[in-house]
Amino acid sequence: MAVCIPLPSCRFRHRPVRSSLERQELFGRIAPVYDNLNDLLSLGQHRIWKRMTVSWTGVKMGECALDLCCGSGDLAFLLSEKVGSNGKVTGLDFSKEQLSIASCRQGLAPNACYNNIEWVEGDALELPFSDGYFDAITMGYGLRNVVDKERAMQEMFRVLKPGSRVSVLDFNKSTQPFTNLIQEWMIDNVVVPVATGYGLAKEYEYLKSSIKEFLTGKELERLALQVGFSNARHYEISGGLMGNLVATR
Repeated sequence: MAVCIPLPSCRFRHRPVRSSLERQELFGRIAPVYDNLNDLLSLGQHRIWKRMTVSWTGVKMGECALDLCCGSGDLAFLLSEKVGSNGKVTGLDFSKEQLSIASCRQGLAPNACYNNIEWVEGDALELPFSDGYFDAITMGYGLRNVVDKERAMQEMFRVLKPGSRVSVLDFNKSTQPFTNLIQEWMIDNVVVPVATGYGLAKEYEYLKSSIKEFLTGKELERLALQVGFSNARHYEISGGLMGNLVATR
């Protein structure tokens, strides 16, 4: 069985990052076990949610796509399969540890189209791309963690081509008390205990507070329209535990 050793940081480009240093360090610490935990905690369901996220962008062969807060690259790899070898995918994240793992996965993968992915260490609030550059944008579990959600949405709007879509997957901040109760119970009784087994209990305890401070689906729709998107719709998935915002420029 191949062992994936994080590659040197020279495999991806660096940009200044404006973020919570505490949150940035957190994602650096969980990077080595991030994929395993996602599989365990979601029973593999996160792979289905991510395919839905990519499908909602409507991205096509030969197009140019961006995966913001790309982590270890799941959405970027799915985008790569959609755009093919003649397309281009950029994965941007503020964690060089996550990007090293993404780059390593890319090097070990047998799929030749993954060579169309470039990894960039950068800031979701100050994207290093020109206006109207991308045909599609995904963001998985990132909007909830940025320090300025409106600014992040403005930047996505800026670099997206007119008529193209952004698809944002994250935990859903439900307006239903019963759904919130289930979500909190799962965090307390499943997520944190499992993370404890990896020595990461404190790193995952932040989830409850980050969801409480997040926006509801309707609030996300209003934010997207406020920054200029022509339409926006938020879909609740997995019984309302997760949500996906789809907005068209």
